[in-house]
Amino acid sequence: MNYHEILKIASKQICGLKGQVLDVLDIKKPASPEYAKHLSKVVSKISPLIGNMIEYRIIEVLNQVDWKQEGEWIRQDPGFPDALFKTKTLPNPGIEIKTWFPLATEITARFKDSIDHFTKNQTNVAIVAWLPEYIIYGKPKILDVYVCSGKSLAMARDKHYHNPPDYLVIEPEDTSARTPNLQQTNTNGYKFQGSPKELKQAEVEVKGWGKNGKDFNSGEAYQTRLKTLIGKYNYRLDTNFAKIDRIEHVGLEKFKTNVVEMSVHNKTIRNWQELLGREGNTLQEILKDPI
Repeated sequence: MNYHEILKIASKQICGLKGQVLDVLDIKKPASPEYAKHLSKVVSKISPLIGNMIEYRIIEVLNQVDWKQEGEWIRQDPGFPDALFKTKTLPNPGIEIKTWFPLATEITARFKDSIDHFTKNQTNVAIVAWLPEYIIYGKPKILDVYVCSGKSLAMARDKHYHNPPDYLVIEPEDTSARTPNLQQTNTNGYKFQGSPKELKQAEVEVKGWGKNGKDFNSGEAYQTRLKTLIGKYNYRLDTNFAKIDRIEHVGLEKFKTNVVEMSVHNKTIRNWQELLGREGNTLQEILKDPI
């Protein structure tokens, strides 16, 4: 098998997790509406823990597949991607795993990895949407899974954000000579903070770069031009850069819509979002037995 075939099989296995309940922890049913109200506001905070457990579960599932003794899946923590197929055949295919609690306002996970990591399209990204079985209590349940290529996600991100001179996407420096823990792999976003007059001056400079001057390029020559702008004008590092929810990837946007319109216990997730944001008897309804 080549790495494309391995990725295709692995992605199908991960998508097969849809609907599974993870017997890893159980949030107890609230004994009162008051506690239920508190729980509805904090249950999303266990997402990092659930994400960690989902990663372990995915590795277990992938290693149950017969890979013809060509390799095995390992979890990388820290490291990119989260799941990597260790094999003698290069490049090693991998899957980066992001979790989403859809009652939250947005997918808070970020995707900052440089597009240069995906030149051979050897890494996929899996977005795993989950909720407790009974909206705010019970075992975690995987609602749906979306898998796409990391390259397509990075391309969508760079296209969405990069708009010189107003917004710049800056590639990491070449740190390949450093030890793995010191290597830089993430892009960063910088927002113009100069005066309107300075912005017009910068726009003239960018226009001088030619017809494709505004199109993102990870190459050294183009990145040097961007860094020249940062050296001349005032920019700030954008701490909200690369949130997955804001990338505007076509397939991911469709997935998000499908999830929030999914029916769970006779209501769509969008309905639950709205109901849990209101005061009143909503929590009494959740605490009915059965829900």
